[in-house]
Parts: sequence; structure tokens; C-alpha cells
Amino acid sequence: MWFDSWSDLWRVVAVGAAAYAVLVVALRLSGKRTLAKLNAFDLVVTVALGSTLATVLLNSDVSWAEGAVAFGVLVVLQLAVSWTTTRAGRGRAIVTAAPTTVLRDGVVDEQAMRAQRLTRAELRQAVRGAGVGGFDRLARVVLETDGTLSVIPADKVGDGQAFEPDEP
Repeated sequence: MWFDSWSDLWRVVAVGAAAYAVLVVALRLSGKRTLAKLNAFDLVVTVALGSTLATVLLNSDVSWAEGAVAFGVLVVLQLAVSWTTTRAGRGRAIVTAAPTTVLRDGVVDEQAMRAQRLTRAELRQAVRGAGVGGFDRLARVVLETDGTLSVIPADKVGDGQAFEPDEP
């Protein structure tokens, strides 16, 4: 349980270093999106990459080559979905949620808050974090596709183009 053999330890070191190198290359090939703020799909891919790395490292029944192929499959699927979502609007709706306005012109949209399972405490925290003291000073608070809250003070609205719905 505490120690099996030196060869097992050296396998973890050798395969770990090689798998790590493949993972770094895979992440570079998959683009910045994989490492950006995560929407649900990106999170699933990131968790799958981590799980694959752990399996390759700790399961001697899985070869380094199998792990490299698994990384490749995940990256190719990530690229395919990313390509589809940027070129086919309907594909984006399947993979990512649309932003949701939870506060408009100082008024909280209770129905949107309930639908997104967002509490007033979380809303107040985001508003405070933006350096604003009251809802009455806000034009919008938007729950973004990655789960963050964007707080837009009334004096920062500009032409309001950022509030327009995303195109399908």
C-alpha cells in the first residue's frame, strides 16, 4: 500500500513527464479558449483532460500512447465544437447558455434571478465588487455565459450595444 516498487515510481515520473508535455502541446493547439473563463462545455473538456492525465499517470494498464491519443481526441472535439459555435449560431445555443439580465435600470428581475438560481446576496456582492453602492446607480447586471456577473453603472452605458442580444 505505501510502496510497491521502484519501477512503478519511475513509470509515473517518465510517463508523467511525457504526458505533461503532450498536454501542454494539446492546450497550445486547442487555443486560448480552453484556458479562458470557462463556460460549461469548456469546463467539461478541462476536467476530461485532467482526468485523462491522472489515468495515464496512475493506471499502468493505460499506455502513454493511449493517453496521447485521448488528449488528441478531446482537443479535436473541442476544436470542432468551437468551430461550430463560431460559425453556426444554432450550435452555440446548444453548447453555451445565453447571457441573462438580472437587473435592468436599477430594478431586480426576480423571475430571472430564480431561473438562474441566483441570490440577492450574490447580486449585492457583485455590485459591491464593482464599486457601486446601490442598485439605483446601475443600468444592468448581466449573468454571463461563464457564470460571472457583469455590472454596468448607469453612467457607463454608452450607446448600449453591449446589451443587444447575441445573434444566433
